[in-house]
Amino acid sequence: MGRLRFLSWGLLVVLLAGLALVGGCTVAPAEGQQQDTLSSILSLVIPLVLIFVVFYFLIIRPQRKREKEHRRLIEELKKGDRVITAGGIFGVIETTGEDSIVIKVESGATLRVARESIAGRRER
Repeated sequence: MGRLRFLSWGLLVVLLAGLALVGGCTVAPAEGQQQDTLSSILSLVIPLVLIFVVFYFLIIRPQRKREKEHRRLIEELKKGDRVITAGGIFGVIETTGEDSIVIKVESGATLRVARESIAGRRER
């Protein structure tokens, strides 16, 4: 929750800074003068680029890292691993298949779950 609050405030600051740059950098040309087109384009593009960079480093990059770690976890699963599913079910892997895994839960029952539904590995 703390990280989400930090991201929200960071986004708000960046958006306000971008608005200040867009609103404060452009000066209306005096009569008879032509406004510099390059500076007006840059004053619009630079804040958008800054916002994209912030989004990339605060949202897109961490999400890709988590997805990569989860893919690696799914690929490394083997018989005997203790896992927890996305639904909160704890179990031990009995068999692995191409797209599903059979886990044995504490009561002795076995469940077939999708490989992607494995949320994490438990320590022994």
